[in-house]
Amino acid sequence: MRYKIVVLLLLIAISLQAQKKNRPSALQNDKFFSRNGKEMLYGGDKPQQDFVIDNLELERDQFHYGLGREHFPALIDPEFISVSKADKRWSDSSRFLLVHYQDEAKAYAVRDLTRHEIVNDSINGQPIMAAYCVLADLGAVYDRKYDEKVFTFGLSGYTYYDPEVWDGLDAFVFWDRETESLWWPLIDKAITGKMKGTQLLIHDENHWEDTNWKYVKENYPQAKVLQSGQDMNPPENWRSYDDVSAIVEKYHKE
Repeated sequence: MRYKIVVLLLLIAISLQAQKKNRPSALQNDKFFSRNGKEMLYGGDKPQQDFVIDNLELERDQFHYGLGREHFPALIDPEFISVSKADKRWSDSSRFLLVHYQDEAKAYAVRDLTRHEIVNDSINGQPIMAAYCVLADLGAVYDRKYDEKVFTFGLSGYTYYDPEVWDGLDAFVFWDRETESLWWPLIDKAITGKMKGTQLLIHDENHWEDTNWKYVKENYPQAKVLQSGQDMNPPENWRSYDDVSAIVEKYHKE
């Protein structure tokens, strides 16, 4: 039996390694470059969409893809429907991220999150985001407010892996619109930009869970359910935070 388990684990490891080799290397596909003396990472068809990565310490050859920062429509103003209406679409076993407080609950189908990856939202007066990475099969709810500043997140179009983190799983790299810093959720912090080293804040785990549709509708019939099929038109202009030094110092994570 022990021999069979060892063989199975070896086969899984080989399979995962083969998958990584088949994923497009951002480095080999020239997604890293220099411009006007700054180190850059491709971020889209427009030059202003590229990311400045002068303080990046991660390994460049461990970045995959490079689809562009707006490739996934990360929602900014999500719309919702009632449980009764949503019940026509979802089966009892459908997977959901659920956030709940005494008088308010919101539910996000993982199938929809696979398309958006990130939904910027709020509940109980608190800015949050629901996020799901299909490659790592990880879903979580995060806080978006750091002291008095609220951040808006999206997908950079990249994934990253570290063989010593989460068994080498690939996971999406986030970015925030206010400072254009990059964040890697598998280590729960910003990895480059003004916010580098700042902790990604997991929302109070007493108020959210990874569950199914049956649990949602039976326990939170008043819940608002993310409407399927939404899109997001990227804003032309966005607020920016020039000085975030106090936040970085307060929420720094080694």
